[in-house]
Amino acid sequence: MSLADEIFIKNVNEILNYGVWDTDMNVRAHWKDGTEAHTIKKFGIVNKYDLSQEFPILTIRKTYFKSAVDELLWIWQKKSNNIHDLNSHIWDSWADENGSIGKAYGYQLGIKHKYKEGLFDQVDRVLYDLKNNKSSRRILTNLYNHSDLNEMRLYPCAYSMTFNVTGDVLNGILNQRSQDMLTANNWNVVQYAVLLYMFAQVSNLKVGTLIHVIADAHIYDRHISIVEKIINNEKRDAPEFEIDTGVTDFYKFTLSSFKLKNYHPNNEKYNIEVAI
Repeated sequence: MSLADEIFIKNVNEILNYGVWDTDMNVRAHWKDGTEAHTIKKFGIVNKYDLSQEFPILTIRKTYFKSAVDELLWIWQKKSNNIHDLNSHIWDSWADENGSIGKAYGYQLGIKHKYKEGLFDQVDRVLYDLKNNKSSRRILTNLYNHSDLNEMRLYPCAYSMTFNVTGDVLNGILNQRSQDMLTANNWNVVQYAVLLYMFAQVSNLKVGTLIHVIADAHIYDRHISIVEKIINNEKRDAPEFEIDTGVTDFYKFTLSSFKLKNYHPNNEKYNIEVAI
């Protein structure tokens, strides 16, 4: 069993066994038929993934690795907020008639800010500090810009990354205000594990630990039977992660720069409705 499987099973069992329902509250999320989408949740889940030991991807259910990385590149490398720059359709429900999701995600990373060293957007500032200020405790990004929230089609869920260099190892903390455990949990873990690999490689560092902090970890009412089935699927070993070691420029990574070797997940298809 992969570590990602073990952590996911532990998380959802805690939610199902000890979580709190929001059925007595008015909720924003709803299903396509207009029904309120209620959840059972647990507050404050913290997971740790040692990337030097194992790549954190589920085997009890297939995580679509290439699509997850494509979205990561869309946000962090293209710094885009338009779904026409994305190869999947996961953002379609939140885009306007022009394909824009407003001043969200990639848009925020691309805004330039003034520092004493010059103008940087958030990504380029991380790259600069990882090469020039490795001892800094200020290497972080933040997508939750309050002045722009009213112009975002969806407030950022995974909103902050903190990077820390210890010796020659790059570690990171992903902060997430809200997590749909079935549709997005491992998807986000995979993405930010890849991001740490990318930053580490172009900064001549080794990849270390990814810590994932989730404020509101929840399972939707219509997802419970699917989750219960998934956690009882056969568990397998984690695959090997491969990155093109010849890439030294963060902006030169492409989808073909990343591969999984010996990834044999459960390929059963599930009819998963997404709450909007």
